[in-house]
Amino acid sequence: MSSYQLEKEILNKLEIFFDISPDLFCIAGYDGYFKRINPAVSTLLGYSKEELFSSPINDFVHPEDKDITSKARKKLTKRQPLLNFENRYLTKNGETVWLSWTSMYLENEELIFAIAKDITLKKNLELERNLLLSNLTEINQKLKHLSYTVTHDLRAPVNNFLSIFKLLDSSKIEDAETLELLGMLKSSSDNLNETLNNYVDILYGEDKKNQDIEKINFGDSLNTVLKSIPSLIKNSGTKIKTNFEALKEIEFNSDYLGSIFLNLITNSIKYSKPGIAPEISITTLLSNGKKKLIFEDNGLGFDIDKVKDKIFGINQKFHHHLDSKGIGLYLIYNHIKSLGGAIRVESQVNVGTKFIITFKK
Repeated sequence: MSSYQLEKEILNKLEIFFDISPDLFCIAGYDGYFKRINPAVSTLLGYSKEELFSSPINDFVHPEDKDITSKARKKLTKRQPLLNFENRYLTKNGETVWLSWTSMYLENEELIFAIAKDITLKKNLELERNLLLSNLTEINQKLKHLSYTVTHDLRAPVNNFLSIFKLLDSSKIEDAETLELLGMLKSSSDNLNETLNNYVDILYGEDKKNQDIEKINFGDSLNTVLKSIPSLIKNSGTKIKTNFEALKEIEFNSDYLGSIFLNLITNSIKYSKPGIAPEISITTLLSNGKKKLIFEDNGLGFDIDKVKDKIFGINQKFHHHLDSKGIGLYLIYNHIKSLGGAIRVESQVNVGTKFIITFKK
């Protein structure tokens, strides 16, 4: 085969490739008109070759994209190749299609060689996703506002209710059934107030973008928490052993650390084994540069394989206690994660639970 025949065969194959390609192949002149197109161009835009050749290319561009297309074309004439340039075209029936262009300008021939991919589906999916995200954001803001409003409006009457209990002199009430009912009402009101306060903490924690970080002494933080619940500690017979020698201080948020101690201790007391006083061990550990807080108890525990990732979810309950809210561990998890830390749990039924908190380096 002669070189002429070989060249002719190669050109024929290129012609076939040009014609059957699903992408849009175009050759345009410096005058702004198509000089050659493959069938994919006519198929997508819906115009015949004659119609496409007889009008300036800019006539087919979406009105809102004409300016950016003209600017891009001017850059192209300065020997700057056009890569992944996106614009919209209007089809003959008025539909909008998105195209992604790769173009090269041949200055001597005054021709532009361009390949375009139809990315309409991708753009429509992006638009739907953005609309969905926008709607979800708006709904989330409305729900958050509603949560603030409801929580605030409910806390006021509950606090008033608790104030009434403080004013009541139970010593003047002789009827045992009335005293029992009042005790039940007060207990229910206390639980409701605690739940509302916890929800406020959740909402506040989610909105707090720049938590105050300071150096905190573990012992001091724990003592502050214990002073707030002396009756609970005494009445439950809880024993707490501590060892902070390995790590006495940590850079963390003071309110968050207090909340972690409070929720872990009250959970240990709440979920202690019947007839057995809670025993709690709180220690710190410094291992391979990692700063850790270890919290262990001898309580009811739970089947970690059944619980899995649900343990830190909001409103997740693993025991049938009437005062179980399913909020404490959610708060602990978010306090730690929001400051770059991690928490791991080990537990066995009727043996106890161990929380390993690793702080951010």
